Amino acid sequence: MAIRTRFAPSPTGYLHIGGARTALYCWLFAQQKGGQYVLRIEDTDQERSTQESVDAILDSFNWLKLGWDEGPFYQTQRLDRYQAVAKQLIDNDLAYWCYCSKEELDAKREAAMAAKQKPRYDGTCRHGREPVEGIKPVLRFKNPTEGSVVFEDLVYGRIEVSNDELDDLVILRPDGMPTYNFAVVVDDMDMNITHVVRGDDHINNTPRQINLYKALGAELPTFAHLPMILGKDGKRLSKRHGAVSVMQYFDDGYLPEALLNYLVRLGWSHGDQELFSVEEMIEKFDFKHVGRGGATFDTDKLNWINGQYIKAAAPSQLVSLFKQQLVKRDISAPDDYPMEVLVELLQPRSLTLAEMASNAEFFFKPLAGYDEKAANKNLKPAAIAPLQAVRAKFAALSNWQAEPIHTAITEVVDELEIGFGKVALPTRIVTTGGTASPELDQTLALLGQAETLARIDAGIAYVEGLES
Repeated sequence: MAIRTRFAPSPTGYLHIGGARTALYCWLFAQQKGGQYVLRIEDTDQERSTQESVDAILDSFNWLKLGWDEGPFYQTQRLDRYQAVAKQLIDNDLAYWCYCSKEELDAKREAAMAAKQKPRYDGTCRHGREPVEGIKPVLRFKNPTEGSVVFEDLVYGRIEVSNDELDDLVILRPDGMPTYNFAVVVDDMDMNITHVVRGDDHINNTPRQINLYKALGAELPTFAHLPMILGKDGKRLSKRHGAVSVMQYFDDGYLPEALLNYLVRLGWSHGDQELFSVEEMIEKFDFKHVGRGGATFDTDKLNWINGQYIKAAAPSQLVSLFKQQLVKRDISAPDDYPMEVLVELLQPRSLTLAEMASNAEFFFKPLAGYDEKAANKNLKPAAIAPLQAVRAKFAALSNWQAEPIHTAITEVVDELEIGFGKVALPTRIVTTGGTASPELDQTLALLGQAETLARIDAGIAYVEGLES
């Protein structure tokens, strides 16, 4: 039997981290087993579903390179099919029209809670009820009243729920639209889905859906419920934790491979290995090593992983993305600018491409000032002589490359008989604005001779101004 998984987001907002992890696990399992991966858009919530959300979901899939084999399918294009299956259930006396008003249902719920019972529909209309004027009925499924639902979850193991805990769930709303629990069963049945992978907030839905599968004579899929992703406070990850859309990570300069690497480890492990290529993920992923406890989202860990991917990448692979980050900062480099050289220079110090672009600003924009703490410590009158000496050496260079620049600095150190930092630190601050930059000789080589001399002149004037 061919393995078929599906990811079925609702287009009522962006694709979030939890959804992306579920999509990844579905994709990995299908890839590993040589199966198919289906994308389905569950858009029956017409009030909240938007095309903008659909586009955001598809953009996220394309960026993460989680290509689907079939789809995207849209539930709103399958409404006739849901109606046909609903009629099948009615014809087989497995569903009935319920005319209970909202007030009746509220009263039943309150009575159950007052009696300290689980609120559930009491079956008032189960055995037939005349239509009630002014009330559009819902269609309810006749849930079995005896026995239990038992299934083996790939993550949580054996789960059993007694049918007397389940009520007759609504499968069609008054407007004829299918409910989630009904539409998802019909879809998965029609699409021959063999493995349903989703968040563990759906565990309570699964017994109800299994009873629907059985009523329709369909073969049951295998279920795998994934623990929720948590914030650092131990609560479900949400906007209050700073959770953002998947595409926000693109905007913030993360690499898709790094985000996938982080997501695959967010609840799953393979020994102590932290870094996985996509090929390794496909080869090694399994549900047996998905933990049952919620994984905590850790931005620092994501940044570390992203930094590893940036360091390992060929500079040419990053140039285009790096340029996009520069544009966001209103920086447009000349066409002949040695961008690969700059990227290679910044790679070891950058956790994200956004950080890389931020660290590169001083190459393209005039310095707005100096880091206050660094300037107070290093730009004192004693720095004037080293700055003047190094400027003279730099001005005399006919070959503006890293090695001659470094030699010029060491010559000043020897001639003035002072520590290397007494020359290099003031020079770094007045040319880059602070102390955190790549190797000074390589930085100045890329900055250019004329610009370096001009910034040293400005630095000397700044220090001399402190004396007056």
